[in-house]
Amino acid sequence: MPTRYVHTNLIAHDWELLAAFYVRVFGCVPVEPRRDLRGEWLERGSGVTAAHLRGQHLRLPGHGEQGPTLEIFQYDEVQVQPVPVANRAGFGHLAFSVDDVAEALRDMIAAGGTAHGEVVSTQVPGVGTLTFTYARDPEGNLIELQAWT
Repeated sequence: MPTRYVHTNLIAHDWELLAAFYVRVFGCVPVEPRRDLRGEWLERGSGVTAAHLRGQHLRLPGHGEQGPTLEIFQYDEVQVQPVPVANRAGFGHLAFSVDDVAEALRDMIAAGGTAHGEVVSTQVPGVGTLTFTYARDPEGNLIELQAWT
């Protein structure tokens, strides 16, 4: 069966604030229409009682009009969970290739994100030099900023 990667979903406490962050910092492009969804079909498919969500897809940079999206949704009731850490099982982080890791980190912080790790460089045998750091978006989700030379 042929497959194609479609999107990654982030559940937000404030979807508009989080979407604006990804548009400003990474150049993601909003994909219309905005979503305001509810109904039995959503409850049954998601397993969430009285499910109602709002949000929007953002086209990820570098992949063209048919590329994958970042789906940022907000349910009326959002379950609280611990702040993600890099070595927790399951979903870990989003990664963006940037020209300058330190500059991208400064842009993230200016837009409401926070630093998580230090900017470091290492030689990866057979691949090249990787400069990277982990940071957090305004809701605490981990983002890797990376540049290869």
